[in-house]
Amino acid sequence: MKVRLASGSPRRLELLKQLGHDVEVCVSAFNEVSGAENVVEAIVAANALGKGSAVAKVMGSQIPLVSADTVVALEGEILGKPQDSLEARQMLSRLSGKCHRVLTGVAVLYEEQQLVEVTETKVWFRNLSEAEIEAYVATGEPLDKAGAYGIQGRGAILVDRIEGCYNNVVGLPLTRLYQMMAQIGVRGF
Repeated sequence: MKVRLASGSPRRLELLKQLGHDVEVCVSAFNEVSGAENVVEAIVAANALGKGSAVAKVMGSQIPLVSADTVVALEGEILGKPQDSLEARQMLSRLSGKCHRVLTGVAVLYEEQQLVEVTETKVWFRNLSEAEIEAYVATGEPLDKAGAYGIQGRGAILVDRIEGCYNNVVGLPLTRLYQMMAQIGVRGF
C-alpha cells in the first residue's frame, strides 16, 4: 500500500517500511507550536494535524497521509531536541534515575476524513554516571532526538523500563496507527 508521510524523520519512515508499505516522504513546512507540559497533549495533536494538513493542501489526501509529533515531558517541561552537546548532557542528567513521558500525536488524513490521537508511554531511566552521559553524547546520537536520546539506538542502554508502546518512544505508535487507519476506512494497512 502507498502511504504519504508528512515527516522527515528517518525513524518514522523505517517504522512504516517495516510494515511493508511504499512510503512517499513529503516534509511539511508547518511551524510547530510549543508550550508548557500541562498542554502537551494538545500541542502534539495540533502539530501532527498541522503538519499533515500542510502537506495535504499541496499533495492532496487521496493517498493515506500520516503525520506525527513526538515530545519528551519531564517535571512540567517539554524537552525538545538539544541545540548542542552541552544541552544534551543537561537533558540526560535531568532524565537520569527518573520517569518521564513520551507523547506522540498522530494524524491520519484520507480523502475528506481526518483523525488525530495522542499516545503516551512512560519511560524510566536508570541512574547514569557523568562518564556514561559523556560517552553517549560523544556518539552524536542525542543531537537530533527529543529528550536527547534514541531508544532504538545506543540510547537503549539508558532505559531501565517502559510502560506502554515501544514504537511510540521511537516516534510512531504502529499498533495505534493501524487501528486509526481502520477507523478512518483505510483497508489493507
